[in-house]
Amino acid sequence: MAFIDRVLPELRQEFLRLPELRLPQDLAAGRQMTPPVAERSDSVQITNHHIPGADQSEMLIKVYRPNSPDTKRRPALLWIHGGGYVLGHPDADDALCEQFVQAADCVVLSPDYRLAPEHPFPAAIEDCYAALTWLADAADEWNIDASRIAIGGASAGGGLAAALALLARDRSGPAICFQMPLYPMIDERNETPSSCEIVHPSVWNRANNAAAWRMYLGELADGEVSPYAAASRAESLTGLPPTYTCVGQLDPFRDETLDYVRRLAQAGVDVEFQLYPGCYHAFELADPHQETSVRARQGYIQALTRAFKV
Repeated sequence: MAFIDRVLPELRQEFLRLPELRLPQDLAAGRQMTPPVAERSDSVQITNHHIPGADQSEMLIKVYRPNSPDTKRRPALLWIHGGGYVLGHPDADDALCEQFVQAADCVVLSPDYRLAPEHPFPAAIEDCYAALTWLADAADEWNIDASRIAIGGASAGGGLAAALALLARDRSGPAICFQMPLYPMIDERNETPSSCEIVHPSVWNRANNAAAWRMYLGELADGEVSPYAAASRAESLTGLPPTYTCVGQLDPFRDETLDYVRRLAQAGVDVEFQLYPGCYHAFELADPHQETSVRARQGYIQALTRAFKV
């Protein structure tokens, strides 16, 4: 059966409009693509700040918060953008981060971490850890409840969130109350049935995945891979925070996500999971107005809201 025939009917029209991306040759062009302009909400304030990154150079961090007096301590979400570790910018997630703020009455912070191949592992994860520690240290300044700090991201952002949960656990770093790695990019081996199955050029596929991992791992690509690069490599998932994740059935990350969910459950970590049939990688962001996309997005937004109420 052709790939298009497996895509959910409501998603097919927009799927046919998706541009092809072939890495590494399209890396420069991919970085020049600008996200659609998001409709801004008057109820959310967005500000840009610069904090020390892991290499002590300035790192942009976008802060989204309710546009109302800070009369109470709010929970916070560190949201990490996707892009295969080689693409992306926090600006692309403005609309989503606003939705998090509105639904969960929280503060969202999104770091502009360094990208590969110019900055291979561990640059990105160390930048994310620097953002997490900055957030915890600045909790009083931003009127944040330090006992309710969550982390999340989609695709490579989900991979960084999963790795960040491991790193914070192993370094006895800031406490994380909840993690939300959505369809995460966590296994560099690229050999699961779903990674071999998804080869269509208009979606994130096996070839792009292999190229992105090579760029991200750099000289380490042929050696022993750290679990802080590829969370699937972690020997133990014990002690990680409660988790929500989801993935489309036509996503190359389907099987590594399923395995991650299984291992979390076996490690005694509370985990909630949703599989969306007929849905490709990042479908709810590529075609946000369809019923299934809205349902998927509401699913993880509501999971975050519940986690902050515990």
